[in-house]
Amino acid sequence: MASAESSCYTVISEDNTETPSTQDLRSALQRGSDEVKFDTLRRIIVATINGNPQPTLLMTLSFNIVMTQHWNKALKKLLHFYWEVCPKYDENGKLKQEMILVVNAIRNDLQHPNEYIRGATLRFLQKISKDVELLEPLIPTCRACLEHRHSYVRKNAVFAVYTIYREFEHLIPDAPELIHTFLAAESDATCKRNAFVFLSNCAMPKAVEYILQVFDQIAGMDELLQMAIIEVIRLDCKTDTKHRARYILLISELLNASSHAVKYEAATTLTSLTQNPAAIKAAASCYISLVSKESDNNAKVIVLDRLDSLRARHNHVLDGMIMDILQLISTADLDVRRKALSIVLSLTSSRNVEDVVLFLKKQLQKTQEQEFDKAPEYRQLLIQSIHVCAVKFSEVAATVVHALMDFLGDSNNPSALDVVAFVREVVEKFPKLRQTICEKLIQTLPEIKSGKVYRGVLWILGEYAESISEIHETFQQLRKVLGEIPILASEQKLLDETGKEDEEKKDEVKTEASKPKVLADGTYATETAFTSSSNARLEAVKAAAKPPLRTLLLGGDFFTGSVLSSALTKLVLRHSELSSDKKRSNAVRAEAMLIMASIIRVGQSKFVTVQIDEDSNERIMNCIQTLSELEEKPAVHEMFLEDTKAAYSKMIAAQEKKAAEKKELESSKTVEVQVDDLLTFRQFSKKASDDLVDDAADVGRATGAGEVQEDFISNLSRISQLTGFSDPIYAEAYVKVHGFDILLDVLLVNQTANTLQNLCLDFATLGDLKLVERPTVYTVAPHSFQSIKATIKVSSTETGVIFGSILWEGPGMAEQCVILNDIHIDIMDYIKPAYCTEQQFRSMWTEFEWENRVNVTTSMSVPREYLRHVMKATNMSCLTPEGAISGDCDFLSANMYARSLFGEDALANLSVEKTSEGTIVGHVRIRSKTQGIALSLGDRITMAQKDNKPPV
Repeated sequence: MASAESSCYTVISEDNTETPSTQDLRSALQRGSDEVKFDTLRRIIVATINGNPQPTLLMTLSFNIVMTQHWNKALKKLLHFYWEVCPKYDENGKLKQEMILVVNAIRNDLQHPNEYIRGATLRFLQKISKDVELLEPLIPTCRACLEHRHSYVRKNAVFAVYTIYREFEHLIPDAPELIHTFLAAESDATCKRNAFVFLSNCAMPKAVEYILQVFDQIAGMDELLQMAIIEVIRLDCKTDTKHRARYILLISELLNASSHAVKYEAATTLTSLTQNPAAIKAAASCYISLVSKESDNNAKVIVLDRLDSLRARHNHVLDGMIMDILQLISTADLDVRRKALSIVLSLTSSRNVEDVVLFLKKQLQKTQEQEFDKAPEYRQLLIQSIHVCAVKFSEVAATVVHALMDFLGDSNNPSALDVVAFVREVVEKFPKLRQTICEKLIQTLPEIKSGKVYRGVLWILGEYAESISEIHETFQQLRKVLGEIPILASEQKLLDETGKEDEEKKDEVKTEASKPKVLADGTYATETAFTSSSNARLEAVKAAAKPPLRTLLLGGDFFTGSVLSSALTKLVLRHSELSSDKKRSNAVRAEAMLIMASIIRVGQSKFVTVQIDEDSNERIMNCIQTLSELEEKPAVHEMFLEDTKAAYSKMIAAQEKKAAEKKELESSKTVEVQVDDLLTFRQFSKKASDDLVDDAADVGRATGAGEVQEDFISNLSRISQLTGFSDPIYAEAYVKVHGFDILLDVLLVNQTANTLQNLCLDFATLGDLKLVERPTVYTVAPHSFQSIKATIKVSSTETGVIFGSILWEGPGMAEQCVILNDIHIDIMDYIKPAYCTEQQFRSMWTEFEWENRVNVTTSMSVPREYLRHVMKATNMSCLTPEGAISGDCDFLSANMYARSLFGEDALANLSVEKTSEGTIVGHVRIRSKTQGIALSLGDRITMAQKDNKPPV
């Protein structure tokens, strides 16, 4: 049985399976060369670690290596490894007689003239610090090493004394005074740091005394010692110390240290010692300086996180430093820029918003330069930031909206889409800006290249172009971006003009002999030169330069055509309400109907890349029908002119309400305390700062008390039966998922009347699981129990399988085995609900390549109940607003999102329909970056559909 106090070592496997005998090992140690002895000693160490010690070889090792090899450093180091793992006590728990030779050898090494051997031996003493009988004879020699001439020996001697004093204080009772005297006389920086660490952990008053003695010299000390001093200051200030004022002065000086690590720790400690605004500004300036000078991007993000936490507590103090933080976005790394901009947006107020927006506009203009690094991504980030500022502070909206609209024609589609979203929100929130924004949008129409941007701009013009002059200007500009109308007739005319020069040769070409052509199915067809020339002319017509919106329509983007038809319908309806000139209104209506009919006609012709789809065709036909019955259907007019704008206004109001609730929740973090709650002394302790570690929270995290405690029933649900009841050994495992680890608590029951010797529980994994350590060998008495724990690391969110067997020695040393049932790791333990914006969802949906489609098969009759059922089964949150899925409807489409503990995203789209029979049909589409999440979530939904009970 392994002792609970024994050390844990790494199990090393041998390359070959052949195990030499004890006699062979002894012969190699006695007669072999240094290389042979080294390899033999390594084999003995591996065998000892794996549970096969060689106790009879201890004397041989002492005579053949200890007594003869004094200068072979590699062999000496390996010998220390062996002394660390070899059994040192007999069956009665007494120290073996052979260890007297080992102690003598260690004493000789501690007095060795070579400083490396002395230092390595002192390091070895730290690993056997629990063996008091071995250490006691070595104390005088170890103390003498503190006065050695070489710093390598002295620094290891300090930690050796520290380790021994911590375990057995009576062996060196005067260690604090000894190290304090050593520290006062020491000149080496590393030795001084080690000695100070000893005092800080074992004699805090002496560490504080040393700080006060060398107070004026600390600013020029070594970096390691400065870090240790800062840590002592933090610990000492958790008590009611009288040196706080001097500590603040010292930490303020260390803000100007040469080491970045010291400056970071000093700034963090300064905010914990005082809440003075000057100190907070000094710490923030130090953080900003670190971000600008540090080269490691990860370190920059860490410092910015610390600056953000400082901003959350002292927002009003850091307002004046917002321009200094803005300078940090000149960093090349996009994550650093994003983090810095988020801090800037949090600090932005009505006093400094104009300066912030002006700086962002200058940066936005710089992104148009050719040599600018990561210009498209940075431009999109800047546009989003300006969007937030303009919506939050109405006074700057007018100054930035026109500047941003210059980027509507940007070749980078995401940036242009962000501008459209910004303009759409501004034009809804600020009615006074609508006229100028619409005029600018009308002028920008020829510069737009993307269909998505066109759709956004056309919707804005259709909703907010409210005057007759704006409607006429919109129609005039649309004629330019559409080209000649009707589209089909003009394209046919262009085709005819291209073929005029071949008119004279038509008759000759038609009579020419045809040449054979092999089709895809292997048959022959005829192809005339006339056919080839016609195809060439058609391709030339398609490739000719055309206006931008016409190019999109001929390219097959009829969704944009349907949005154009809807916008034209709104403009015509509004024109008919505003204008009393019937003739003019009819002319506008006729022109709009001509454009719509032209889109349908060309969509069914040979001039388009893709034929028009049914949805777009039906939508355009509805618009034509609405305009043809202009005086007869006021209800349809209300839908076009009022309902869509009201729906968008409602969506904006819902977003503002949600943002206000989130802000209120963050600002009012009050804890409700009942009158009969038990009071603890920690609640009365004086907190010097919000930044100091909360002892109660720290203890709660360390002990797991802060976590939700599971009840007995939920624990029982995690038990997996590994063997059958009739097997010689019954085994069951309690599977506990904790962060990135899986803890298996296996209970073994010996159901036989025999003692099972050398019993070993052997686990193996399938998937991204890794076994941390190999369980120890046990001996189980008849009809007794044995509890075994095993830890497994998880590296990704994929379904994993744990399998294995139980091995033990039966009668006659025969090996017996029981195969265990598989344990399937549930992916739901690593999937947590999360939230993202609609733009982020669409971007990830387009980017992710793995998709799993699951058909809906359920007996539920209510679509929303099925949505809740899927959300509960997959731990996903619904991104679709409640208002969008409320009401009584037979159709339901919703987006869901979740994130794993490893930062992996999982997207899902549910589209279901209630049939006339009362059942639900449809599908769930799951997308992720990795195949494992998509497949695992799909399996989870399939399994959940078998349980058709609505969620409680």
